Amino acid sequence: MHVVATPIGNLGDITVRALEVLAGVDAILAEDSRVTRKLLSHYGISKQILPYHEHNAAEMRPKIIARLKAGEALALVSDAGTPLISDPGFKLVRALVDEDLPVTALPGPSSLLTGLVLAGLPTDRFFFEGFLPPKSAARRTRGEELRAVPGTLVFFETGPRLAASLADLAAVLGPRDAAVARELTKHFEEVRRGSLNELAEFYADAERAPKGEIVLLVAPPDESEGASEEDIDTALKTALKTSSLKDAVAEVTKLSGAPKRDVYQRALALSKNQ
Repeated sequence: MHVVATPIGNLGDITVRALEVLAGVDAILAEDSRVTRKLLSHYGISKQILPYHEHNAAEMRPKIIARLKAGEALALVSDAGTPLISDPGFKLVRALVDEDLPVTALPGPSSLLTGLVLAGLPTDRFFFEGFLPPKSAARRTRGEELRAVPGTLVFFETGPRLAASLADLAAVLGPRDAAVARELTKHFEEVRRGSLNELAEFYADAERAPKGEIVLLVAPPDESEGASEEDIDTALKTALKTSSLKDAVAEVTKLSGAPKRDVYQRALALSKNQ
């Protein structure tokens, strides 16, 4: 089994080795035969295409294993980029490994890595989350869980949900630097950089809602987000002298970068003691 990365937009990004493999295998497993056929047609390759996606994967895996055991060579591709990265394929590769069948990968295009390279954010460590939950409450909860990850956060997002996701991330992560990368490798490639708050405000305009899938990248936490409990308590005591509990929590949350619910619990405890 050959796991083959394919272009994320520019057909010229296919590798020579990938073309040789696609032309030489007995069949190609693809998410959408129409997308894969366009790529093959561009390079004059005629090959049997078998559907392999989340809806038929369980049914197809035994058939794929049988063909491989019979001595056939197969290739797995996604609609764009590297298979298995937010695309079907993980369970297939695991099944092939369990059957002691050979699997190899042909590296190539990846929107995740392309976005990371272009964002201008730290690249020494990063965490790929994939798509955030579709509903705001769940997004904020997940954002809180990712808050302490010591690396750049990488998400996939869609145009219609981009502004809301940016706003939710800004609410729980604070004004971190971020980047929105879209149309990567294509003619209208664009990377917009700014704080989460600035980007949320920019894309709040419905006329600016981008189309297609997007790579959203968020900088790691800085030192201010590691404020100690003692620092938070001191800041709260000062704020509570002149502000309501609600306003004090909002102020200290913004300044410390600590999770709002943690600051709120500390504020409640301090208020009772006072």
